[in-house]
Amino acid sequence: MRIFIASFGTETNVFSPLPTGRDDFLNTYFYRNDALKHGPLPFNSPLHIWKQQADIDGHDIICSISTFAQPAGRTVKAVYEEFRDMILEDLRAAGPVDIVLYSMHGAMQAQGYDDCEGDILEHTREIVGPDVCIGAEFDLHGHLTNKMKSTADLIIFFKNYPHDDIDDRAQELYTLALATAKGEIKPVMRDWDCKMMGLYMTPLEPMASFVEDMKAEEKKPGILSLSLNHGFPMGDMPEMGTRMLVITDNNAELAETTAEAFGRRIWEARENFRTDYITIDEALNYAQITNNLPLVLADTADNAGGGAAADSTFMLKAVLERGMSDVAMGIFWDPGVVNICKAVGAGEQLDLCLGGKHGPSSGTPMNINAKIMAIRDDLTHTLGDSPAEAPLGTTVWLQLEDNVNLLVNNIRTQVLSRKPFIEIGIDLNEMRTIIVKSTQHFYNSFVPVAKEIRHVATPGAMSMDIVGTPYQNRDDNFWPKTEDPHAS
Repeated sequence: MRIFIASFGTETNVFSPLPTGRDDFLNTYFYRNDALKHGPLPFNSPLHIWKQQADIDGHDIICSISTFAQPAGRTVKAVYEEFRDMILEDLRAAGPVDIVLYSMHGAMQAQGYDDCEGDILEHTREIVGPDVCIGAEFDLHGHLTNKMKSTADLIIFFKNYPHDDIDDRAQELYTLALATAKGEIKPVMRDWDCKMMGLYMTPLEPMASFVEDMKAEEKKPGILSLSLNHGFPMGDMPEMGTRMLVITDNNAELAETTAEAFGRRIWEARENFRTDYITIDEALNYAQITNNLPLVLADTADNAGGGAAADSTFMLKAVLERGMSDVAMGIFWDPGVVNICKAVGAGEQLDLCLGGKHGPSSGTPMNINAKIMAIRDDLTHTLGDSPAEAPLGTTVWLQLEDNVNLLVNNIRTQVLSRKPFIEIGIDLNEMRTIIVKSTQHFYNSFVPVAKEIRHVATPGAMSMDIVGTPYQNRDDNFWPKTEDPHAS
């Protein structure tokens, strides 16, 4: 069989002050036709899984583009259309294919396109016709739209948040797509709208058990796949929100009843998902008195992985005003500060103006006096055990008085693990408080060293105030904006 593959996407935060342009894709990574000659990277590791499995099974792979951009605001229209059209051009040039597999995000929005993935899938179907199997792997923070469902045969979302199961889901999609192309199964997809918006942390209950129950359900006769599409609250489109998706083997009724049964479980557990995070004052008051050390605090709203600038100074300002000691904090995105530090070199003490450079969601710049403890150009981090390493560019360790330690770099990213802190030389076991610019992907890595982890409701471009988010295209008929949207 001939299998056409590509990866293209980003997670769009329509409230981010940062537009997504061509360089945002190119500076992350961009390959056309040759991604498989290079090692796996975040979101393109499925391409490598599909290639490895196809080689084992004796099938041919045709690889188009592979590119992703760090989450930010809407993608520039011309940029989206350029990369989309590359995929479609390569698909036409490939001639007849049996399977099309895409690794995309699911929450990409561009100027003039609220559903980029649906648009790509629709054009793909027009090219390959009704009989070719089309499958897509999405981030669970994607959206699930009617256009996606009507054009793809198979849609599979990650099950875990943090997303440490990307490769497992890629293998699952490949297996189902191959069986579909051989005529061994006839996938039928149905979903149930939970009418909710929120963040669901899968290492914690009740989500941990829910994920295991989804996997158990997939072992039952006729059930092919279960996905909880969490949705992305920082998008803005009519169909966004939490949905339960089930794929069965030619059994629409079973798909519908299973999707509703699992979806209602999420609805009934909704009180567990209210985002009543503690305030900065509450978090730092607690940090100063607790003996549960080290304490890890998540600066949730300055998460680059959700489209924020990763340069907000709200928590740093509060730490310094309180005279806190033995603190590690990062990763701040400030290329200007990095350039100054590189020019001066490690070991020097100097005045710097850090952060606060991207509008109100970044706070105000902080004037600090810091010692440059180390400068590294070779640091990377990964999500879980994934072999896909994300580069950090140049990373600088700055130390302020009272042993306040800051990580600053020139590639915007959220904290995925404690690895950069450790490898640059910070002893996290000696810290009272560790503050990470991330919402949840840091979690699994920091559990082994943290005595306690708390999520903080900070200001920023990824505010968890879902009720107060000024949506323009999504109506208010969702929980927690409406207490019982199902009643209507």
